[in-house]
Amino acid sequence: MYRRKSLADFLGDRVAYRNLVPADPTLPRLADVWQEVGLETLRIPRKTEPMYAAVIYRFLQATQAQRGEPPLERLLFVGDTLMNDGTAAKNLGDYLPMRCFIGADRLAQAKQIKTEGYLMQANRWQALADFLAWVQAEGFELNSRTALLLDLDKTTHGARGRNDQAIDQARINAVRWTVEEVLGGTFDEAAFRSAVYDRLNLPEYHPFTVDNQDYKAYISLMVAGQVYSPECFWADLETGRLTGFYQFVTLCDARQSQMSAGLLAAHREVTGNMAKGDPTPFKSFRFREYHATVSLINMLPDDTPQADILAREIVMTGEVADLAEQLAAQGVLVFGLSDKPDEATLPPPASAQDALPLHRVVMRVVGGLH
Repeated sequence: MYRRKSLADFLGDRVAYRNLVPADPTLPRLADVWQEVGLETLRIPRKTEPMYAAVIYRFLQATQAQRGEPPLERLLFVGDTLMNDGTAAKNLGDYLPMRCFIGADRLAQAKQIKTEGYLMQANRWQALADFLAWVQAEGFELNSRTALLLDLDKTTHGARGRNDQAIDQARINAVRWTVEEVLGGTFDEAAFRSAVYDRLNLPEYHPFTVDNQDYKAYISLMVAGQVYSPECFWADLETGRLTGFYQFVTLCDARQSQMSAGLLAAHREVTGNMAKGDPTPFKSFRFREYHATVSLINMLPDDTPQADILAREIVMTGEVADLAEQLAAQGVLVFGLSDKPDEATLPPPASAQDALPLHRVVMRVVGGLH
């Protein structure tokens, strides 16, 4: 039978999602520290920016003081992407000595572990045991003056290479619900994905979408709704007539007369939030993503084959949970980070009273260090 846990079992509310507002209300928020850390304006830095590391380090200092412990002396980081997580770890290494693990399961390959400088990369989540041995050999004391930072999505749950397709499916479901609700009628998911959504997710289109899921959902909706016909859209992209998301929104704005009531409401939501500088402009889509994510947690019978569970249900990464619990027992400060918007991880305003933040939802645990 499977273990079950919530991320809060080892994180508590020491979690910061994209808006950089820790779930623990006693900790400072971005709005409290932006001037202190050197931001020129109150804006949300992205994970790869040095200012993101400055804000997170300030959160860690405050958490350490809250624990009544002396200042931190060293940092550990566990993530799944070299660009986002590896860069964030490198920037945090400007403040304190840092060791970072970037993992994924690539079971078709022979086990590979590579260390260089502050970084260990591995194609097995099981290699977290090797990471633990490495940092100890490097002289890192694992005690109350050490902090462990955990990336959440596709690391602590929905592990890359093992279970990340379930997180992707939750987002697809949220897009589907959005399109179905706005356009009505029968929704052909396979045709929609092949004609619009999956193509937009290709790296070659990231300069256009900035790999922003709100942008992709809005673009997909306007193309599926024929506000910007698929033929014209792809032709304009390929010829360079369409170069950026803001240009796309402006062209759609001029076609409001072609929009149904549902499309117009979605368009006005996005343009209104963009005018405020909100990095999460399609909030109704993100609210659906929260519900779609929770609906894929702990929902299959225990006798379901593990391969099916990993394909269809979002589960906790046992190796990461074991590492976090082991180090927490030794006094290490454990703190969670996520690029996912707060709107996709916290219960929307209209949710039931017993709805929980994503880090407090109990999920099945698959894998382990032992």
